Amino acid sequence: MRFSLVYLLVSLVTFIFAKKASNVPKGFATTQGRNFEVDGKPFAFVGANSYWLPLLTSKEDVEATFKEMQAGGVKVVRTWGFNAINGSELAGALQSGLTYYQVWNSTEWVLNDGPQGLQRLDYVVETAGKYGIKLIVAFTNNWVGYGGTELYINWITGAGKTHDVFYTDRRIVSSYQRYVQTIVNRYKHSPNIFAWELMNEARCSGDLPAGPNCVPGSNTLHTWYQEQSEFVRDLDSHHMITTGGEGHFYWKTPVGYWWNNTWISDYNYNGQAGEDFDLDLQLENIDFGTYHIYAQYWYPLLDFPGSNWTTKSWGLEWIQQHADAAKKANKPVILEEFGLSGYDNKTDAYPEWVDLALKTEHGGIMPWQFGVNGLKESGGNRLIKYADALIDGASPDDGLAIYRNQTFLWNVFTNAAKVQASRFS
Repeated sequence: MRFSLVYLLVSLVTFIFAKKASNVPKGFATTQGRNFEVDGKPFAFVGANSYWLPLLTSKEDVEATFKEMQAGGVKVVRTWGFNAINGSELAGALQSGLTYYQVWNSTEWVLNDGPQGLQRLDYVVETAGKYGIKLIVAFTNNWVGYGGTELYINWITGAGKTHDVFYTDRRIVSSYQRYVQTIVNRYKHSPNIFAWELMNEARCSGDLPAGPNCVPGSNTLHTWYQEQSEFVRDLDSHHMITTGGEGHFYWKTPVGYWWNNTWISDYNYNGQAGEDFDLDLQLENIDFGTYHIYAQYWYPLLDFPGSNWTTKSWGLEWIQQHADAAKKANKPVILEEFGLSGYDNKTDAYPEWVDLALKTEHGGIMPWQFGVNGLKESGGNRLIKYADALIDGASPDDGLAIYRNQTFLWNVFTNAAKVQASRFS
């Protein structure tokens, strides 16, 4: 009787997983425990970040970029599914050829689905599939860049509000969902979409400060993740959903460091950012976890010549901690963004970071950011927006981009791509 019960339970679990797999359309990515799958076969990858792909005005340059990505073993690319401007910027955007999807002139944005708008994203999605690459598409940005949450806040609630009203003001939530519905419905049948991402790097604060309602333990972000992931799941029952978060923890045991005889509570562990990686990963409609590494920028007080603290060692701990959390939740995890300035810093840390991510069975490894040379639009030189520009045919470089002619770094990732591909062969 006891044996029969165990057998029945095993059979039921097997049936549920088989039913889930059979319901996923051909070519769509899904999860099986801590692994990704495509068409019933395990799928692990090295990917890339390229927010600027839909900002290119030349189809030939888009194609050339994907061709180089394919040559580097890239299987998944993360890009922005948002580009919004104020109405006052429209004339300049039309003149410069800037890609934009939303125009804000009042409390309601206007969609641009024309040739300078979503048709450019259409081409990126289409071309990705041509080269066997899938896309993670983020719906909005925690930061002001390319029209993130602050546009919603400023236009809908007016000046003087804190950043976190984005997550709680029902007018803002409704406006965000209207845009999400537009994007999801446009591509919900495409196998070229790997996953939807609720926001890039959601935090309690952004370019605006946090308010008193988004503090450690308030679960403001957790509640928002839950509501929005349920909203997307109702629209699209097949594509995966993730948060796009940086992987901040909310540990009850204090973590911090001493500086100048003062104990500093660590922002990455104390819940102040608003995330709770362990708790958020348990959400039913969050299919996998994401986290980022920017130790140089997060710990400027500790990162100085002669310090016994290093970005490399801290990054290794951060990678292991997220692998442990993913194992506990029995879900995949992606090292979704990581970057160091300085070539020597990259060559010192990246091999060990990537090696540990491979050993801890990360489903994906995605450096920030992919760089490509030889782009030809506007003679290879064009200011896009902010400081983002094509210079001598090179894609935008914030000091973190990795180009093919950086042979050592390029090989770190191409070799890792081979390891990922061989994991389940």
